[in-house]
Amino acid sequence: MPDVLGWRGKFGAIGPSTNTVVQPDYDAMRPVGVTNHYSRIFTPNATLTNETFRAGVGVISDNVMDAVKSVMTCQPDYLVMAMSAITFFGGAKGADAFVRKIEEFSGVGISVGSHSTTAALRAYGGIKRIAILSPYWPVMNEAVIGYFTDMGFSVVRDIALQCSSWTAIADVTPAQCRDALRKLDGDDVDALVQVGTNLSMVRLAAAAELWLGKPVIAINTATYWHALRANKIQDRVEGFGRLLAEF
Repeated sequence: MPDVLGWRGKFGAIGPSTNTVVQPDYDAMRPVGVTNHYSRIFTPNATLTNETFRAGVGVISDNVMDAVKSVMTCQPDYLVMAMSAITFFGGAKGADAFVRKIEEFSGVGISVGSHSTTAALRAYGGIKRIAILSPYWPVMNEAVIGYFTDMGFSVVRDIALQCSSWTAIADVTPAQCRDALRKLDGDDVDALVQVGTNLSMVRLAAAAELWLGKPVIAINTATYWHALRANKIQDRVEGFGRLLAEF
């Protein structure tokens, strides 16, 4: 018998314990009959600098499998990776290896931020040159740029907001994000991409598509969209940009 609330699908969402944005974002985009079951990756709220960022991500990476093991006890149909940084390490091959590791362990499919964003860019069509906004530090942006370069995109510009801790990412205001998008945009950019799942951007990105006149992809929107479509759930959801409304 299907789950009484998740009769169309139960999603296990794997995200850092410090993240306060991605869970409400996913729930806001959830169609009727789909349920989200958040599993927290133990994440000490470290002080972040360009020198410590990768080490901090490494701690999260070490704890991912425990969170996967925990959420699998509710027998989800599919997993959604609610932490994006570790899915960019090692470029395209690194992302493929991460997906393979999780799927072999869990026995179910998973959508990850890196590949989901690539799929979103391709769904819009005709996108070659992108600009990237992140809450990260430059050392992490380098990994993000390397991944998108592997996937055939040219990264024209990027901004790393250099948030001081994991929880500080959720303190970034819509006004700060809006100003960063304006700095990133230009005639030499086909689309703008935001990464970092604790940065609140799903509704701002949708609004920015209207005043910039081009795709603006928030990673939480892209990853959840990818999970829905991978499970043949074709609902069009308004309020989160063209991706969920049209594709």
